[in-house]
Amino acid sequence: MTELSKFSLIYPDEQSQSDNYTGKDRPTIDAFVLDELGLSEIFELKNSNLDEYFTCSPRVINHRMEVFEDMLAYPEISTVLNHLIPILTDIIELRRLEADSGNTESYLESITEIELYISCISTLNDGLAHLSGKLKSRALSTLVERIKELAESEYYAELNAKLAELTDRVKDIKSVTIGVNLDSQLRPTSAGVLGINSEAFKSGDVLEKILRLNFKNDEYTCIANLVPFGKKQSENQRTALSLAFNSAINDVYKQSLRSWKKIVQSYVLENTDFLLNIMPEIEFIVKGTALLRALDEKGLYLCKPEILDGDEPVLRLYDVYNPCVALKVDDEMITNDVEIDKENALIYVLTGPNRGGKSVITCAVGICQAMLQLGMPVPAKSAAISICDGIFTHFPTGADDTIDKGRLGEECARLCEIFESVSRQSLVLLDESLSSTGSYEASFIAAEVLAGLSRVGCRCIFSTHLHELAAEIDNINARTAADGGSTIDSLVAGIEEGKRSFKIYRTKPDGKSYARDIADKYGLSYENIVNNILK
Repeated sequence: MTELSKFSLIYPDEQSQSDNYTGKDRPTIDAFVLDELGLSEIFELKNSNLDEYFTCSPRVINHRMEVFEDMLAYPEISTVLNHLIPILTDIIELRRLEADSGNTESYLESITEIELYISCISTLNDGLAHLSGKLKSRALSTLVERIKELAESEYYAELNAKLAELTDRVKDIKSVTIGVNLDSQLRPTSAGVLGINSEAFKSGDVLEKILRLNFKNDEYTCIANLVPFGKKQSENQRTALSLAFNSAINDVYKQSLRSWKKIVQSYVLENTDFLLNIMPEIEFIVKGTALLRALDEKGLYLCKPEILDGDEPVLRLYDVYNPCVALKVDDEMITNDVEIDKENALIYVLTGPNRGGKSVITCAVGICQAMLQLGMPVPAKSAAISICDGIFTHFPTGADDTIDKGRLGEECARLCEIFESVSRQSLVLLDESLSSTGSYEASFIAAEVLAGLSRVGCRCIFSTHLHELAAEIDNINARTAADGGSTIDSLVAGIEEGKRSFKIYRTKPDGKSYARDIADKYGLSYENIVNNILK
């Protein structure tokens, strides 16, 4: 049979899994960044953290791409895995509660775990066996074949038969005959089980029993009324009686139940553990598939990006959209092209009107990079992306855009932290940074930041309201060129006839044109004002 003790759905081999766990192949993309991008809102996990699954390995990314391709092609896989998760959760809870104290409950829990194990195998085999030979991904193909081997094995058939037999025996127990020894004052001194019965006892009347003389013929009718268990007993008395009863039952079933305990340890545990180990991975691929399918059902496209593994940082996205926005609105999505590379520019200053789509496209770029390094298709018609070693964001903290020296200091400190970790292979996304101070101070500090990022040579989008900063791009390029700095260029969120187009253009900004379009829209141009005055 296939050995699956180290099996993984999302890593091609044990070494790649180890490299991720030790941090060797894991990029710096933390939960804070995912919150700022909005990805954690549409891709939420309960049993693990999304940032645990990022990878820098092209092999791992391609491995996962194949898994997601199969998941999208065969929706029944998600259905089956969703049914499996509660069963695995029950096994985990059962093991947590089970204390190997030797009492009746622990042995019956062993039977329950065998039942749950059989339920796991039957759920997977009944739901996925028909996909044998059809799947493209090695991970899902291996899982289907392994489950098929287990379900068709003689041991599994024997296990089913023996479990049914033992379950029937246990379920057939309706009552227990207990013998009690008394002392001279009629106090119980010891007790033992006389028999295990398949019929329940009934209340009876002592006089009627004596008059009819049918003690032997009606052995399940008591000579007095049955008293509910625990009635008029203290907590200590109930506990003592339960312990005595369990001890007696244990003596009767000890050998047979202990043999089943060994089966759990030697066979069931081995073949259940690999499913428990991949339970977080199951949730990851099921939730990831649900996200991709939700986008597909809205008529939005996804693509498998070309992974560029060279030294040059590249991020080319064509007809890209923001999936967080797409899932919230019913309007047609406006898509854009973004080309971040050495031939065009590695750093862009994105300007434009408020609510013109600057933040939306900035986050879309980060989400595409993040989804690639989760091993998922990205929200674009086509893409070519090099792997990054980290995504660093600097977004508004939620305070008002007022002159606030304390907040400015906090913003500058956060920018300094980015420079402590950023490298040439990083992606930096700045959205309305330095908005807590006046435009003169903000533009000066922002120019210094851009010059520093240029020297680093990383990919960056700086979305800002500082139109004068974009006017300084040529000066910044001239300043850093002699030191080998990368090229900075400008992007503009457009306005057409006074309305936001949400289209992003690679051009130089004209702040006055935005103001003129908006003034015309609201009738605040000089001509309109004069006309209104003279009416």
